[in-house]
Amino acid sequence: MAPARSPTFRLLAGLFVILSAVAVYSGYTIHELRSLRELQANTIDRNRKDSLLLLRIQNTLNSLALATRDMLDSNEPYPLTAWRPQFNRLRTDLTDALAKFQTTDGHNDNQRLYLANSFSQFWIALDHTFSLAEDGHEADGRTQFRLSIQAREASLVSAVALLLVRDNEAEEQAGRRTAEIYAAVERNVYIFQAAMLVLIALTSLYLVHYNRRMFDRVAELSQRRGELSRQLISMQENAFRSISRDLHDDFGQILTAIGAMLRRPDHSTLEEIRLIVQSTLEKVRGLSHALHPIALDEVGLESAVENYLPTFQRQNGIDVRYEKSGQPCKIDSDATAHLYRVLQEALNNAARHSGSKQVTVRLNFQPEAVMLEVEDHGAGFKALESKHNGLGLVSMRERAELMQGHIEFLDSVTGGALVRLTVPAHA
Repeated sequence: MAPARSPTFRLLAGLFVILSAVAVYSGYTIHELRSLRELQANTIDRNRKDSLLLLRIQNTLNSLALATRDMLDSNEPYPLTAWRPQFNRLRTDLTDALAKFQTTDGHNDNQRLYLANSFSQFWIALDHTFSLAEDGHEADGRTQFRLSIQAREASLVSAVALLLVRDNEAEEQAGRRTAEIYAAVERNVYIFQAAMLVLIALTSLYLVHYNRRMFDRVAELSQRRGELSRQLISMQENAFRSISRDLHDDFGQILTAIGAMLRRPDHSTLEEIRLIVQSTLEKVRGLSHALHPIALDEVGLESAVENYLPTFQRQNGIDVRYEKSGQPCKIDSDATAHLYRVLQEALNNAARHSGSKQVTVRLNFQPEAVMLEVEDHGAGFKALESKHNGLGLVSMRERAELMQGHIEFLDSVTGGALVRLTVPAHA
């Protein structure tokens, strides 16, 4: 098969033509856009900022009016002084919004000064009313609220609404000017589009055809890689299973027999030798369990996990919390091995990288899926520079794909790392 010719020359030629056409229209377009940018910076953005602050003030005034209404409701059993903390919180918010509004340029100094004086007089009247209530004049305070405070509130709401109307009018004028600029630019864009349409269409068709061939090639290579990965993992599991059974059935039995023979009390050193042999036997059993836990084949995933977690906890000094839920279902032996390996890899990552002293393991049997979660309270995945490049994470992803499942590497709400594997129940 003849090698495909590179599209570089054709793409560069098309790019040169496009850039030449763009240069013809760039001067006019830049000029119009600069005018539009100045209009937005000087009018639209400024008015929008002013309007947002005024809306904030208006909303807080509405909350203040509602609080006043609830406070004066005859069904409310609370004294006026009980409402003062709520009014203080609203006052803090209004004061902050008003201070920011005073720094804007959307209104003249007289308007800002009038609004500031109105609020100042309102707070003075409000403080005086609460002082009456604190001095025992509850009825006078309520009368003051009905006669003065509510009227001042209405006046402030009207003043803010008037400023909002003026902002809207200014924004409408700027909008009309913006529409004119956009219309002028749009006409030139249509001309440019008409000139470039044929060239862009031809270039796009060529790229689609070329990329389709490249994607077909990538898909073929990806399929081969996936098949090789499946074969590799399958061969690895078969080798682990064979070595595990040999160690467990042959070497383990021999060491057990030797340990039993050395129990004879006719020599002083036999007990020491027996302890050494017993220690060796435990190490061999540990190696057998690491290669392929016999419990996976004999009693299933649940028992294997329950046997492994105390061992992991003892070896690493990490407290493991185990949570199991749902009705257990039968899982294929290969899928069981993959689930177990993902659990081991996730726990080993937590022990090596997280710095956490507690890990939570959750095994949830659902009607249509099995979910395994391993969560620590350590540094989390964000602290790892090569989060997506670790061999262990790659292995876990491959095992999830083999089971037609889905694996996620998340930062948990506690700040640690969360590995979540979900596989179909029939896997």
